[in-house]
Parts: sequence; structure tokens; C-alpha cells
Amino acid sequence: MPDGLVLREARPADLDQIAALLSERGEPDDAVDHRLVVTDPDAGWSACAVVVDGDRVVSTATLLDEEVRIGDVRLPAGQVELVATESEYEGRGLVRALMHWAHERSAARGHVVQAMIGIPYFYRLFGYEYAIDVPQALNVKALPPGDGTATLRAARPSDIPAMAALQASAQSGFDVTMPHSEACWRWLLDHESSNLWVLEQADTVIATARTTPPGEEMLLAEAAARDEAAARDLLSGVAALSPGGQIRIVHRAGTVTGNAWQEFIEHEPHRNAEQYYIRVPDVAALLDRLRPLFWQRLAKAGIDRTGRDIVISTFGAHYRIPVLADGLGEVVTGGAMQSPGAAGGVGLAPDYLAALLFGPHGLEGLTRIRPDVYAADEELFEVLFPPLTADVLSYYLPF
Repeated sequence: MPDGLVLREARPADLDQIAALLSERGEPDDAVDHRLVVTDPDAGWSACAVVVDGDRVVSTATLLDEEVRIGDVRLPAGQVELVATESEYEGRGLVRALMHWAHERSAARGHVVQAMIGIPYFYRLFGYEYAIDVPQALNVKALPPGDGTATLRAARPSDIPAMAALQASAQSGFDVTMPHSEACWRWLLDHESSNLWVLEQADTVIATARTTPPGEEMLLAEAAARDEAAARDLLSGVAALSPGGQIRIVHRAGTVTGNAWQEFIEHEPHRNAEQYYIRVPDVAALLDRLRPLFWQRLAKAGIDRTGRDIVISTFGAHYRIPVLADGLGEVVTGGAMQSPGAAGGVGLAPDYLAALLFGPHGLEGLTRIRPDVYAADEELFEVLFPPLTADVLSYYLPF
């Protein structure tokens, strides 16, 4: 790198410097989180890179392994976190170089998308686009009575299978999901920015949640429960932890907890747009992974296009997916296509591809708000690209 700076994989000897940098430029808890990642066997030091000026660490970033699920398709994904640069080294392209490292490493690990939550606009500079809605945090206006037969306690490592099962059940009703990885569950038990709780009845875990540390106001997120009675007991138990009695919940619409808490929360109109970033590094590779899902959507709608191609243009390039008698053929990439309508295709600006594939608007919604998103065959492409619900479990809470 310029000025004698060197970008390299982090080493154990860098731990204290990275911790100091993350604490100074972010939060002290970031240093704890970094240690949890690099000392974990599923991640290790190869997950982290640094830029050094001689022996001094001046910038760092960490790549986590994730999985995004859409329908029955599982997409290996990466998530960049714990990014920080010394203030006197800002504006010299260090984060850009680290993001390039992270994306190259992500590709080498087989990731076909990257997902993250981050600084508004900033990560769009590196190919990320807003795609998936972040659910609202809503005020609790009243508390349900608990029946006293269940006990809320801090989660333990032995609770991970039960918590994961409850989360899988809660996420089963969503079109797009990102669950916690096995490694992430371990980190969450030890990191200090949030707490994991379980509700236990007769030695069985019947509900779980993640909260900010008890304080004047608590945030309750990632709530999942066996049934609505357990959900109500969970809310009562968590509220009792808050000294000030103030609690906000991240609303997971359509889940057991979301339904059970309807009468206890203040529903508000969205005040600000909040979305997760998605980056699509290789459009053809992602579309190829999604072929079974597209075929399933066509079959369910009873649309027979055997012998014709599905054409998707991002204007600077286009992608053809052959429709065969028993499925979809491999994606073929072509050059610029400024008039996809003439080929019976769909056209969209490349920065709206992630929103089309993973977001809540679908083709129909996007065509209403974006002049550079349109389809010649609306019936076909509205079937292929419907509005999607999503539920993301990220390392960091979004509020």
C-alpha cells in the first residue's frame, strides 16, 4: 500500500492494538467481540485483517461467515464487522483496501452474497445496497400477567440447541432468513452488548430472547416462544428486569411472540427507513443458485415457458436463463442490453437487484417507485420476483 503501509492477516500479537483501536473508534465491547471471533475455532485469526504502519495497527476489519436462506435455497454469505481506522489515517483508502480484502476472502470461502448493517450510505461505496427491511422497535404500553410457572434465566451453552430450534420455528414463516451460526451463538453468550435469556418450565426451554443489558430502558429482540402463553410470560419476565420499567420490543410480525404481544404494544407508523445492506458480487452466480426457487415459483403459478429464455438485464449486462422441460438451465451472461423489453425481459438498475431478489417490494412495488425497473411481461416477472418477508438475526442488534 502507499506510504509504506502494509495490509495483512491479523496475528495474535496484534490483539491488544486491535482492541485499543476498536475501543477508541467504536465501543469497548467491540474489543471483546473481536477477541471472541479470533479465538474461536470456527473463525480464528484468518477472519481478521489489519493495515499496519511499521509495527502499529492503524486499521482493521473482520469477516464473519453467515448463511442467507430464501425459500429452500441456502446461500453462503459473508458479513463484514468490527471496522475501524485511526483518525489520523482516515481518508487514505484503508477501509476500501480492507473491504477489498474481505470481499476477496468472502469469494474464496464460496459466499455468493454479503449482508451487513452499517453506517448510512457509507457501504454503498463498496457495492452494498439497501434491500431488507429492519423491523420496528415498538413501545410496550401494558404488560400481560405471568402465571408464575416458568422461570426466566440467563442462557447457558447447553441451551443453544433449544434456542436455535425456537428461532428456526419463528423464522419458518418468513421468505428470507438469516439465522445465527453455531459460532455466533457462542459469541453472543459471552459478549457484553446484549444478553441471551431463556424461559424454562419443568426443565424445558419454552421461550428465548435477546436484550440490551438491564437499564433505564431495555430493548427486547429476537424473541421466540413455543406458544402464546410462553410469549406472554417471556414479556413479563423481561420487563421485570428493567429497573425503570421501560421496554421496547423488536416486532417480528406473524410469529408466536408477534401475535401474542399485539395488544400490549403501541403500533406506530414507520418514521424512518431502516434496511440491511446486501452486496451481490457476481450476479450470474447468484441467479444460478436461485434457479430451483425460480422454477418452483413458475410451477406453482402454472406458467409454462418451455423453450424460451428468462431475460434479466441490468442494462450494462444481461442474463439469460433457459427454460427446459424439467427445470431451468444454467445462466448465460451477455453484454449490454439497453432495451430488455424487446427481448421480453425485465430491466432494472444494478443497484436495485438486491432489493428485487430479497426485498419487500417485489417487481410490482419497485416498478411503482423506480423508472429504471420495468418488465415487458409483468405476469411472468411478478411471479418470479414477488414481495418477500424477511427476518435477520445479526451479530449486532440493529437499534
